[in-house]
Amino acid sequence: MNDETRKSLIDILQAAEEIQIFTHGMDFKAYQNSPITQRAVERDFEIIGEALNRIRQIDTELVGKVSGYHRIIGFRNILIHGYDIIDEMIVWKAVENHLPILVKEVKEILGA
Repeated sequence: MNDETRKSLIDILQAAEEIQIFTHGMDFKAYQNSPITQRAVERDFEIIGEALNRIRQIDTELVGKVSGYHRIIGFRNILIHGYDIIDEMIVWKAVENHLPILVKEVKEILGA
């Protein structure tokens, strides 16, 4: 793994861990009522998607070790370009259901 790929994986892990910190102890209602948290979470998902896109351009075999990487990249595109149609529940479900899997997979790739 080259340095650029490793840096992108670390960026993913840091952004994912920030999302977990920002949303710790929250339920969906609390998330809905916190526009600051929503913006922070969306921004970190954008970082995750962009980092995966960069990895995809460098190492298609490695990016395949991240489940649903193409969906994560697509999610990033929606967050950036479709900011006015973001469904808070979809973002929340990504936090609850998909983020823990991503963190586990990235840690395994990094050997952390």
